[in-house]
Amino acid sequence: MASEKLLQELNNQFNFELLSGHYYMAMAAYCASEDLEGFENFFIVQGQEEYQHAMKFFHFINEMDGRVKMQAIEEPNNDYKSLIDVFEQALHHEKLVTSKINNLMSIAKEENCYATINFLQWFIAEQLEEESSMKTIITSLKRIGENYAGIYMLDKELSTRTLPPVQE
Repeated sequence: MASEKLLQELNNQFNFELLSGHYYMAMAAYCASEDLEGFENFFIVQGQEEYQHAMKFFHFINEMDGRVKMQAIEEPNNDYKSLIDVFEQALHHEKLVTSKINNLMSIAKEENCYATINFLQWFIAEQLEEESSMKTIITSLKRIGENYAGIYMLDKELSTRTLPPVQE
């Protein structure tokens, strides 16, 4: 079983995943206000994915005989300078998530909590994918610049993103 310290950190991560979803919905709202439905869709799906991640933590904490405790969620940034700014802030946030997952893994390893180590492996791989996705879009946006046709094409591409099924 996990220690109280590890359970508390897992609970903090559960709440941070909810906060991440909140951040991404604010980014979706910004994109919607700019009439960029594909970018809006990208961030809505991103937010939904974060809620799925939170639920993975929710169920794991319960399986480890812990108790999930809800925490306050801060107001996200609602104003951005540009699409690049939105994605740079999203990348910064994903890097923060990665550092938190890595910290959880360090605690789990220190405590030889193999169930938690196994559980966190999925998140380690997921974070690599999340950061890579944000970097790729930032690179595309920088190449496109103010080219409206390029933005339109990327917007159309992002409109096809769907929520993948929950992976256990």
